[in-house]
Amino acid sequence: MGFFFSILFAQGQTSPTYVQASEHAGAWRLEEIGGEDDTLRYALVTHAASMNSRPGSNRTVHTLDLALENGFKVVKLFTPEHGFTGAYSAGQAVVGESVGGVDIPIVSLYGQHKKPSKEDLEDIDAVFFDLQDVGVRFYTYISTLTYVMESCAEYHIPLIVLDRPNPFANVVDGPVLDTAYTSFVGMHPVPVLYGLTMGEYAQMVKGESWIKHAEELELIIAPCVDYHRETVQLPVPPSPNLPNSHAVALYPSLCFFEATPVSVGRGTDAPFEIIGAPWFNANTFSFTPHSNTVAAHPKFEGKVCYGLDLRNESYFPGNGIHLNYLCDAYQTYKLKGMESEAPFFNSFMDKLAGGPELEKAILRGDSPEAIQETWQPALRSYQELRWKYLLYSEN
Repeated sequence: MGFFFSILFAQGQTSPTYVQASEHAGAWRLEEIGGEDDTLRYALVTHAASMNSRPGSNRTVHTLDLALENGFKVVKLFTPEHGFTGAYSAGQAVVGESVGGVDIPIVSLYGQHKKPSKEDLEDIDAVFFDLQDVGVRFYTYISTLTYVMESCAEYHIPLIVLDRPNPFANVVDGPVLDTAYTSFVGMHPVPVLYGLTMGEYAQMVKGESWIKHAEELELIIAPCVDYHRETVQLPVPPSPNLPNSHAVALYPSLCFFEATPVSVGRGTDAPFEIIGAPWFNANTFSFTPHSNTVAAHPKFEGKVCYGLDLRNESYFPGNGIHLNYLCDAYQTYKLKGMESEAPFFNSFMDKLAGGPELEKAILRGDSPEAIQETWQPALRSYQELRWKYLLYSEN
């Protein structure tokens, strides 16, 4: 039931027709608003994937350029995990980043400095927020949004979210986070696939008072243009290890492996499209992770890993979360007697899953179908909350 529940909210599509997210970006609203008051100073939360294109046009423009073209005085840039260029690997600290041709101070909101400080915002009259989200709870851009919202509320600075679609904005699936396990990879009681755009998510965070001083935040949403919850693809990778739509579609299913002795292909040319480990059956597909520009020290670096090549598997966002890979890998690990050497899951699993129940169920040997069935009551409750904040109808 859990698998089909996720498909229900993806318009029943198993092989969707993709549209470009950048064609529906709310950043195009900057042309309508215009920077009429050239004394106002703006900050922009952005990265390399904040791109905008016109249907039938060859023009593609970054939100920073679009803002400057329309008279907005952008005096500071804030960047999320992976930095402005998107070139930093997961978890890598972004320090002293500069970009050729951009003569604007860049402040990283990652590592030890996740939340804009009073000093960061002291010369700012309003903040634009435009990150290309994926729509998965443990993808950290919604956590960055939360911290920016909290700072703007605390220092009474208007926040304008330039909304844009994401691949899972019409999909609801996965375990709902227990707030006892709040972290930067999951801050709020939402499922892994929460079925919202960034603008809708911001409205929920404010409306449910999930930040301090929520009632004091002046939140403005610049809505997506002509968007009806279609399935979108991302013309620019939102982070270095999600290089294509297929990897994005598999990401919510495979990311749980980050808390196990299994590689998801970091350090290869197919991250989040292959999985494996040295202890897998040796007669299967193999790959060897190596250090590269987007994976400085990948798991099992320089070691041959055996496992699965999923690049030819038909997988789309509407398929939701597929637990078979994770359950099967654990059973293989157990049958090989590897548990006596080290546990399959490490402490990061509770943060990714939003609690201990998923790990417990897999260790018990519960089937993927049985596990997904346990998610349904919480998902139904979440859906009732979600409906309150939707800005876009289904096509």
